[in-house]
Amino acid sequence: MDAPGPFEEHEVDLHGHRAAYRVAGSGPPIVLIHGMVNSSRHWEAVAMRLARSYQVIAPDLIGHGGSATPRGDYSLGAHAASIRDLLATLGVERATIVGHSLGGGVAMQFFYQFPQRTERLVLVSSGGLGPEVSPLLRGAALPGSALLLRLATQPRLVDAIADAGTRLRRRGAVNGVHLQAVARALRPLQGPGARRAFLETLRAVIDRQGQRVSARERLYLLSEMPTMIVWGERDRTIPLEHGLAARDAIPGCRFELLPRAAHFPNLEDPAGLADVLADFVATTIPARIDDEDWGSLLAHRARATMRQVA
Repeated sequence: MDAPGPFEEHEVDLHGHRAAYRVAGSGPPIVLIHGMVNSSRHWEAVAMRLARSYQVIAPDLIGHGGSATPRGDYSLGAHAASIRDLLATLGVERATIVGHSLGGGVAMQFFYQFPQRTERLVLVSSGGLGPEVSPLLRGAALPGSALLLRLATQPRLVDAIADAGTRLRRRGAVNGVHLQAVARALRPLQGPGARRAFLETLRAVIDRQGQRVSARERLYLLSEMPTMIVWGERDRTIPLEHGLAARDAIPGCRFELLPRAAHFPNLEDPAGLADVLADFVATTIPARIDDEDWGSLLAHRARATMRQVA
């Protein structure tokens, strides 16, 4: 098979705003949705492996990467709708939807809003499965954090954090990985528009008590959807227990643990993540859910709940 082309950035106009995305390969479509303060380029090592057999589409969420940073709606539903519109613009009717961290919440919302367009669902160290989250993210959601964020994203400070992380990693210290992740998260936020978009996105899903948006009560809707959950064994941002509990709540859910990864498997173990994604897609039959099927899922749940109450 020919090698896939470069993972180049493209852009389209969606509702008057720039929407950036990357695409590579050909074949059944796989959509890769990045997490907070990441962008499509952070999927490159995974995407180029998958692009040998699939068409890989990685959007930049609004407010991230090369996409516009307008004042407006940064909710999970708004992000999901933007991805639907991008796929429609590209002529992609249905796809396997993969989401990492915040992108996992967007992926679940995409499935919930557009089940007819979803063939499979993969959640990678996903948000939206429980309240717990790292203290750093809870703190960033507090009032008054905008000034602190502006100070924390000064280039000299970010460079110093990254250098310290590199030195610690060379010595084998685990904290080095975390410092590098902090620097990686801060770099894209050096512009005022990016900082505002980050805070609006963050506050849509997190407050001082933790994650404020949960999909747990709707996981039963995935009973007819091929679903896989992937988690980094060393994740300290979102607890592994969230993924394990979701696995138990989703009938037939596949679960994969990546020992080499923390919260960013797409960067920390891209080969391992690409392997489990490729195997999952190759060994499952894509779902086809229409409005009648969706109604049956909801009605079945309602009947079961009524029997429990009775």
